[in-house]
Amino acid sequence: METALALLVGAMTATGIYLMLARNLLRYLFGLILFSNAANLAIFAAGRLTRAVPPLVEAGLNAPATPVANALPQAMILTAIVIGFGLLAFALALIVASYRTLGTLDADTMRLAEPPVAHDAQGTH
Repeated sequence: METALALLVGAMTATGIYLMLARNLLRYLFGLILFSNAANLAIFAAGRLTRAVPPLVEAGLNAPATPVANALPQAMILTAIVIGFGLLAFALALIVASYRTLGTLDADTMRLAEPPVAHDAQGTH
């Protein structure tokens, strides 16, 4: 199961980076979300995948008698999911506002909307 999950994380990471290299801001946002979900999945896999074994400590023992999944990565991922959703909502609002203002989602075209830099007689800024 860990091998399949590692392949899935690798595919999601590669796809996310490929999308983040695009000039279109919407594709960049989808790549960022895909990349962050791949990181969450990698952290989840690092906490071990153990099924049907609750992390309970029996009376008289200091640790569980059988291998169990680590609960800390799961709690970290839940926090990361909430933060990632907030980032998605904020970035999507910024993309919509920039599209309404500039009429494009192409990053190079948006750069043309910046004011020109004034040069002095020596050619410096």
